[in-house]
Amino acid sequence: MATRVLLPQFNSTFTNTTISLTRPPTTTTTRFSVLAMAESTRTTVLVTGAGGRTGQIVYKKLKERSGEYIARGLVRTEESKGKIGGDDDVLIGDIRNVESVVPAVEGVDAVVILTSAVPKMKPGFDPSKGGRPEFYFEEGSYPEQVDWEGQKNQIDAAKAAGVKQIVLVGSMGGTNLNHPLNSLGNGNILVWKRKAEQYLADSGIPYTIIRAGGLQDKEGGVRELLVGKDDELLETETRTIARADVAEVCIQVLQYEEAKFKAFDLASKPEGSGTPTKDFKSLFSQVTTRF
Repeated sequence: MATRVLLPQFNSTFTNTTISLTRPPTTTTTRFSVLAMAESTRTTVLVTGAGGRTGQIVYKKLKERSGEYIARGLVRTEESKGKIGGDDDVLIGDIRNVESVVPAVEGVDAVVILTSAVPKMKPGFDPSKGGRPEFYFEEGSYPEQVDWEGQKNQIDAAKAAGVKQIVLVGSMGGTNLNHPLNSLGNGNILVWKRKAEQYLADSGIPYTIIRAGGLQDKEGGVRELLVGKDDELLETETRTIARADVAEVCIQVLQYEEAKFKAFDLASKPEGSGTPTKDFKSLFSQVTTRF
């Protein structure tokens, strides 16, 4: 804060001269400046589907790296919010309604989309009698509504808010219309996921599309990761991956230009085979496909 002081000049008359005396910044001011700089260097990341099994891991990893990231989550219910701690940075919204998504993307640098329709098993299945279980989707929660319209809404809201990067997690198998996943509940889930992926690739927003192999609830960081294209990995013995590894890749792609404007299949070698992946820049450099 500057103080104005009037000093006389030694001549025949007095004239008013202004001198600015600036006070040194206080400790409080300095502290706030440091905090503001720290905030500006961190990346704010919204995880949608943060209540899901993979989404929870991504959200947790971001929270653990608070020096680099400001985590934000989007879930559909209070119950899901409670499952991941119930913090104020977890918002409740319905991705099927674009207006419900808008508050969640405000002030966000990147969005990791992990929302997905989930088929449910019809009651009455008895595995002891053989046969296969039947599945269905709840009304209003079909893949067309969740994996297409819901993801489109997220992309549109993020683009309007000036989000700098979108990471979309899908599934391998999308090149095969007859893939068994499409028959679950007659939902054609991979068809609708693929349509959303194409919409993102055409949006103009920097993106990374991760098509994960069969998801496993295993420890991450102990396997060699593999990237591929066009479902080629499905023809090999290495077509599964730990959810924790998918979550780690979701965060790593935010750090490297080599991961932007790319789409790839993701799987891993079995634990104990190969060398656990640590050099993610090199991994992403292997990817040459934009879709």
